[in-house]
Amino acid sequence: MTKASDLFIRCLEEEGVEYIFGVPGEENLDLLDSLSRSGKIKLILTRHEQGAGFMAATYGRHTGKAGVCMATLGPGATNLVTAAAYANLGGMPMLMVTGQKPIKSSKQGRFQILDVVDLMQPITKFTHQLASSDNIPSRVREAIRLAEEEKPGATHIELPEDIAEEQTQAVPLKASLSRRPNADEKAVRAAVKRIEQAHSPVLVLGAGANRKMTSRMLLQLVEKTGIPFVTTQLGKGVLDERHPKFLGCAALSAGDFVHTAIEASDLIINVGHDVIEKPPFFMKQGGPDVIHVSTKTAEVDPVYFPQIEVIGDIANAIWQIKNDVMPSPSWRFEAMLRARAAEVEHSAGMSDDMRFPLYPPCLVKQVRGAMPPDGIICLDNGVYKLWFARNYPACQPNTVLLDNALATMGAGLPSAMASAMIYPGRKVMAICGDGGFMMNSQEMETAVRLKLNITVLVLNDNSYGMIRWKQANMGFQDWGLTYGNPDFVKYAESYGASGHRVTSAEMLPDLLQQCLSTEGVHLIDCPVDYSENNRILNHEIKELSAKLSHTG
Repeated sequence: MTKASDLFIRCLEEEGVEYIFGVPGEENLDLLDSLSRSGKIKLILTRHEQGAGFMAATYGRHTGKAGVCMATLGPGATNLVTAAAYANLGGMPMLMVTGQKPIKSSKQGRFQILDVVDLMQPITKFTHQLASSDNIPSRVREAIRLAEEEKPGATHIELPEDIAEEQTQAVPLKASLSRRPNADEKAVRAAVKRIEQAHSPVLVLGAGANRKMTSRMLLQLVEKTGIPFVTTQLGKGVLDERHPKFLGCAALSAGDFVHTAIEASDLIINVGHDVIEKPPFFMKQGGPDVIHVSTKTAEVDPVYFPQIEVIGDIANAIWQIKNDVMPSPSWRFEAMLRARAAEVEHSAGMSDDMRFPLYPPCLVKQVRGAMPPDGIICLDNGVYKLWFARNYPACQPNTVLLDNALATMGAGLPSAMASAMIYPGRKVMAICGDGGFMMNSQEMETAVRLKLNITVLVLNDNSYGMIRWKQANMGFQDWGLTYGNPDFVKYAESYGASGHRVTSAEMLPDLLQQCLSTEGVHLIDCPVDYSENNRILNHEIKELSAKLSHTG
């Protein structure tokens, strides 16, 4: 006979789980005791359940294996809700394990009790309360399987106290062999024929293309055919953005140079499209045809109705297309490449502006200069995310971690912490607005305790800058979005981290290099100036792009 909580941990070990991130409570004590005897799984104690969830999701994003996090019932479980939505919308495999009062008999009434299973229903792929210890192996196996299969996402298991302490003869289940089906050959042939007939085809790489094998196949396709490519924000880094055929990232909703490049095409090969992202283009009758390459069929709506769908394993589909397609001498990419050249020229003209507080294009250039090709930046959510998405070339997959799905604040620091744990030999930087940083800044203590090597760049403008920008765009008065910040240098030092303050644009490059080359947790307080966002993003770029489109 085996104690149920011991069996639960053995099931996680069988799945290859390395870490459980979380804040245990009274209802998790049996599980915690069992975890203490595991020789394979390490507990990462965080200061908030949300931080634990973001770390687990990021582990899943990097590895493709479900990250696991733990919380107690009631408020512990509700604190995981944002992280659950973050993982589920963003396609990050994650398993949440929450506790619960005894379900067979309880003397505490409804104290702290919520229907957590029902709460998780709309934001997970699977949610289940264990009512028998004999069911633990099958439920854990199903939760992990669903979390990891396409499209990856969040799953949840509730383990009540009385079930956790039961005795059982059940044993862990081994994972079954499972492979995604390959795309239909007729669909591939139709796609190849349409590509060869096109005048100006273009690749658009979305969230679902961000897989290792898909990345390799796409590079081979681009090298063979010379077809240019665009990325969405969640597709950044799928291919090296220093490649001469890279046309840009669709960071703005519309009107950017990259949209001009897409509009110059008569055929869009849309790889790994996910409706959770802002669309990189809108279809219209008589406009470019679209080939939809994904694991799932398209969700058709008035602005997305692809003419050809290639459904199955994406890497295999691209491999089949690459093998069969013959580059056409009639293909023309000049208009697309002119749009990219105009964007590069425009960005270069802004990135050398050394005003202080720092100008976003200059900030992006200096961070890119400090980070090696395999360095990982983890962006929180704010207006600076647009600048990094547009102007920061990602050299490798999953080296620019941003959230363009739930787009939540507070994930930047925990995401960087998980990245540093997974890749201890790589440079890792969290880039956070002051608002987002303060939402989970308590995890600085966790980072110091874990002896992580990370740099936290806090962009300080004493306001919720993204909303303040949009408030101005809508003609409203500047009201209700400013606040005061702590002394970030002293704040970092109070946790045992090293604090630094930028006092001129010229000092940032050396300071970044110093922090990235020195062990430990470093925080850099960096004042920023967003005052030109409206002029550049809403007017200047769109006017130049429209002019380019008209003359092209």
